[in-house]
Amino acid sequence: MAREGNCVRKSGSNAHRAASKKPYNERTDLEKLQSQWTKLSGLHGRDEPSAAIVRRATAAEIAANYAVRTEWAHKTQFDAAIVDQFLRWANGLPLKVERLFVPIYFATPKTSPVAKALIKSAEKINAVRNAVVHQGSFSSTQEAETVITEAKAFINMIVGLSIEGFDIDQKKPPAEGPIQATETPN
Repeated sequence: MAREGNCVRKSGSNAHRAASKKPYNERTDLEKLQSQWTKLSGLHGRDEPSAAIVRRATAAEIAANYAVRTEWAHKTQFDAAIVDQFLRWANGLPLKVERLFVPIYFATPKTSPVAKALIKSAEKINAVRNAVVHQGSFSSTQEAETVITEAKAFINMIVGLSIEGFDIDQKKPPAEGPIQATETPN
C-alpha cells in the first residue's frame, strides 16, 4: 500500500500472498479446514460474532467431511464420487457425523463415549449456526467464544481420530494418515 496524503491506495501487488496458493476448490479438506479456521480468527478479531459462528460451523463440517472420506476410503470399496454423494445426501454436520462417520468408525457407537461426544458437539454447533443462518439471530461475542471453543474441540477430536496430535491451531497439520484408535473401530 502507498500513502498519498490522508488516503491509502492499494498496490496491485499480491506479494504478501504465497506464490503457490491453490484455488480454494483445488485444496484438500485439511487445507480448506485450515483456511476456514484462519478466516474465523480474523472475523472474531473484528468483532463479527455471527459471521465467526457461521465460519466455525463451516470449518467443523469440513472436518467431518475429511473424517468421513478418510474412513470410507479405508473401510469400504466405494469410490470417492459415491462418498461425495453420501456427504451431499447427509446435508449438515449432525447427519454427517451420526449417519456417515460414527457407524463406520466405532464398533459399538451406542456405548462409545467418543461417538456420543461427537454427536452431541455436532448438534450444539449446528443449532447455533442454524439460528444465525435460518432465523437471522445476531450472536454476542460471548456466544461466539463458546461456539468457537466447541468447534475447536470437535475438529481436533474428529480429525485427531485419523491424524495423531492434530491441532487446528497449528499452521501446518501433521502428516495425514491413519492412527491406531483408542477404541476399537469397525
